[in-house]
Amino acid sequence: MNSGNLFGAVACAILALATSSAPALGQTDPADGRFLTGNGEDSPPSFSETAAGQWPCAGCCDAGCCQAYCPRWTASADFIILERIGGGHQTLVETVPRSVKLCDLYNTPGTEVLDSSDLQQGFCGGPRVDLIRHGDSGYDLELSYFQIDGWNSYRSVPPDNSPVPNWLVFKAPGDFVQTTDHRDQAMAWRYATKLSNAELNVRWELCSRVTMPAGFRWVDLSEDLQGTLPPERAVPFWDTRTSNNLYGFQIGEDWRISSRGCFSMDGLMKAGIFDNSAVENTGVSIYRTVYGESASTNQAAFLGEIALQCKYQVTERLSLTAGYGAIRLQGVALAPAQIAETLCHGRPVTDVYVRALGVDSGCGVFFHGATVGLEYAF
Repeated sequence: MNSGNLFGAVACAILALATSSAPALGQTDPADGRFLTGNGEDSPPSFSETAAGQWPCAGCCDAGCCQAYCPRWTASADFIILERIGGGHQTLVETVPRSVKLCDLYNTPGTEVLDSSDLQQGFCGGPRVDLIRHGDSGYDLELSYFQIDGWNSYRSVPPDNSPVPNWLVFKAPGDFVQTTDHRDQAMAWRYATKLSNAELNVRWELCSRVTMPAGFRWVDLSEDLQGTLPPERAVPFWDTRTSNNLYGFQIGEDWRISSRGCFSMDGLMKAGIFDNSAVENTGVSIYRTVYGESASTNQAAFLGEIALQCKYQVTERLSLTAGYGAIRLQGVALAPAQIAETLCHGRPVTDVYVRALGVDSGCGVFFHGATVGLEYAF
């Protein structure tokens, strides 16, 4: 199953659960969307029964596990671990028979041995913090931030020591051809990604089980793709860095799917259209001298997010949380796609240049994985 189908399947599952679990519109539900309820037989405390600094809210938990405590603030700290999927298809290393002359390498078709899609970065983790200020009239203010810096993939194509060895070759638009310096040398590529996210949302309680978040969101997706000839040449012969800054507004829905005693399950969907300020910078080593180019563009990008969170309320104030989340970005600039947008010219030696043809910002990337953390109300 590809990332798009997975994203859609999980979204449909959350919608189905929410539809089957939510009460009919206009019915009274004991859950208030913030704290867990018991069997629904208990009544909310009167205003005179609440302590100072609190206000009345419905519900309590079974067997005295929780009480009808409604805080002014809710803070949570999570550790999230996400898998990054997607990178396009760009040939990074191919083999060409050594019987082909160097001057003919660019125009000679080769056999692909390494593609950018082979550089799967897998899972990486980072912190996420959330802070919610609860209002008195069904409106809350939410601030959220997370960052993951450490997705990294490295692949090295070993030297070809067969009886009839081949060239290890990388080609780029223009006439750029990079080969190994000698038959015992490898060609390697490293691909790294960093993702940062900040949100400021207003949360409107539509009913006891449904809340609508809407607000401003910023996302920074940065990547770095380097080609090297280890171990002799430390300076990359190719180095592309991309930065995507997405700014825009989003809207979503948060459902209370079910609640049993001190356990609850929520589903979340958010989506928005963003302005993506995409920049790419590429350094190319020609005749052992690095030539640079850069380009930028602005275009619309899409962000969609789904999440499923389970919560167990340990005390009146403290809860344990765990869940699954997925984020889809479409309309971003990924590092491998910029190879086709970089024109290199190296012949004759007196006329060497590297020029950007543009920025390819039509790519998509998918993140999904698990979360675990603590939530504290005060």
